[in-house]
Order: sequence, then C-alpha cells, then structure tokens
Amino acid sequence: MQTDILGGDVADTLVALGKLLVALACGAAIGWERERHEKAAGLRTHMLVSAGACLFAIVGLRIQATSPQADLLRIVQGALMGTGFLAGGVIFREGASVRGLTTAAGLWLLAAIGLTVGLGDFLLAFAATALSFVTISLLGRVERKAKRVFGSG
Repeated sequence: MQTDILGGDVADTLVALGKLLVALACGAAIGWERERHEKAAGLRTHMLVSAGACLFAIVGLRIQATSPQADLLRIVQGALMGTGFLAGGVIFREGASVRGLTTAAGLWLLAAIGLTVGLGDFLLAFAATALSFVTISLLGRVERKAKRVFGSG
C-alpha cells in the first residue's frame, strides 16, 4: 500500500479528491444558474458550499473509521448549521417583499448534495443536482409567467 506524505493511503486520498471534484461540479451547475441571474450568491459560493460539505463528510468518515464511537451525524449537523448561517446572509427584505430565499435554499440544498457526494452516493447527488437545476431555472420562469397572468397578489 502506498502512503502519502502524511502517512495516509494514496488511493483513499485520490478517491477523496475525486469526490471533491464531483461536489465542485454539482455546485457549479447550480451556481452557474444563480450567477447568470446575478444573484447574491453565485458560481464560486455554490461550488465552495458543496465542496465544503463534501469535505466534512469525508473527514467525518475518516474519523469514524479510526474512532467508531465518533458521531457522524454531529458532523453533518454542524455542516448544515454553518450553511444555514451563510444562507441567512443572502436573504434581504425590501419593503413588503423578501429576496434571496431561493438562493439561500439552493445553498442549503447544495450542502446536502456535497454531503451526499462525500458519503459516496454519486447517483443521488447527480439526481438532486439535476432536479435542483430544473426547479431553480424552469420553475422560476413558470413563476414569472404566472405573476404576469394572474398578478403578483
């Protein structure tokens, strides 16, 4: 077995790097859509949230492998709480309306997608990314059209 400079298994490290790349790609898919519409959190933010959550999952699994009593759910909970804090920063009130809720929800969902990648369920992460993209991009158009047809009230 080959080891890296810190004594870890090189194959495990390469798998972890692959997971991070997948998480970055998932974040980019949603972040690109947000960036394109000039939202408060764009491409880089979404990519970083997804990759960060992925890394928390990877580190959590590694800790759990060496210390079986370690609680992986606490790591997941911490990652999602941190993302909630970040997401709160993109929500703004403008008079009677609130802006940024979709972007905040997207960041929160991307944290879950990143965790999913980190835990190794690529198919679920890809499906969630695709469904999120469709929800954000296509349903946004449906909402705008419905507001034009039925009025915003």
